[in-house]
Amino acid sequence: MNQSLKITDILALGFMLFAFFLGAGNIIFPPIAGQFAGDNVFPAMMGFLATAVGLPLATIIAIAVAGGSWDHLTEHLPKRAAVVMAVLIFVIIGPAFAAPRTGLVAYEMAIKPFLADAAQMQLTMFSILFFAVAVFFAWSQGKLIDVIGKVLTPALFIGLIVLAGAVFIDPQGEILAAQGEYLTHPLQKGFLEGYNTMDTFGALMFGVLIVDALRQKGITSQKATSKYLISAACIAAVGLAFVYISLFYLGATSSAVAAGADNGGVVLSLYVQALFGPYGQVVLSIIVLLACLTTAIGLISACSDYFSSLTPLSYKQWVVINGVACAVVANVGLTQLIALSVPVLFALYPVAIALIALTFMRNKLANPAMAYRVVILVALLFALIDAAKVAGLDMSALSLLPLFDVGMGWLLPTAAAMVCMMFIGQSEQASLAQDNA
Repeated sequence: MNQSLKITDILALGFMLFAFFLGAGNIIFPPIAGQFAGDNVFPAMMGFLATAVGLPLATIIAIAVAGGSWDHLTEHLPKRAAVVMAVLIFVIIGPAFAAPRTGLVAYEMAIKPFLADAAQMQLTMFSILFFAVAVFFAWSQGKLIDVIGKVLTPALFIGLIVLAGAVFIDPQGEILAAQGEYLTHPLQKGFLEGYNTMDTFGALMFGVLIVDALRQKGITSQKATSKYLISAACIAAVGLAFVYISLFYLGATSSAVAAGADNGGVVLSLYVQALFGPYGQVVLSIIVLLACLTTAIGLISACSDYFSSLTPLSYKQWVVINGVACAVVANVGLTQLIALSVPVLFALYPVAIALIALTFMRNKLANPAMAYRVVILVALLFALIDAAKVAGLDMSALSLLPLFDVGMGWLLPTAAAMVCMMFIGQSEQASLAQDNA
């Protein structure tokens, strides 16, 4: 069987993955971060790129290295723990937070500006229509690569190139001084802001979708699957980096047109209107609608694929269930949804990072089964402390933890646990080998 793809198919695969990633959070968070970062925009942007581009890329590569599936990635964890982790991640990127956010951002940035008297009813009607379209495209799972990679994404990318070119050719203001935490630790603040994209969680699941798309194209060997999975990840990473750098610079030069904006959607909307005049909002609406729709399709498809493997319900039944759930949750409002999601992200992101790191260290661990349990548990316990702090609980008693003040108290304990587990467990492994002999 032919185990190779044409260049156009590889590019379509990469564009498909890029489109899945580029959704609501990717558009609304960089502009406001860039505005607050001001003259510290470069280190802030580097921190953001680490979590919003570097980690998703590393995640896709880890999936390829591990064998191409979630089960391979978590084979050294207890089966029940791996399932619980997967379910939590799918709930977060699916009907609980990320997927409904795509509909909310699409409404707030692409539809609401054209409504003279926007009310809850308009949001409800748009949510139903938006997720009905997403369900329609997600319905034919095997055709995703053609619909997303070859049709929707090129249109999206052209719009983003036009916007990025205009931002760099005609910036709308001067870069001012950094504000808040971007003044004292811009790199760490940018790193944590990258959590909001949820792309590392998405990568854990989108990688499996790419593997399914490859199988539809006749690619079944492990070597070829890994090769094309990594190729797609690199194409998507380049595209994401291009978008983020443009949006950070947009935010940093937005002081004259969007001073006092309270979120990145407002910054981006005002900036685009300043660049393109009365037609600016139309340009932005097209970009936002396409970006949010492609991500919603990918999230609904990934969640439905996984939940159908756990339950008697079929993939198409889960597509409908997830679509309806997303439409319902989207009606809580963007601000409330973001506020609810932040503590959850602080609790689970370090666990995902630890899992990815362990995948690359697998051959150096003295006892992989023990190492995965210990490191994941350490990451979770210390991440819960950071999450509690972000949620508003008084955690000052633990302020002596390194990096606690910047919301990364989990990092050094987790890294130390990884190093220790390169040596701990050797005696058990040796005894097991002797017993088997």
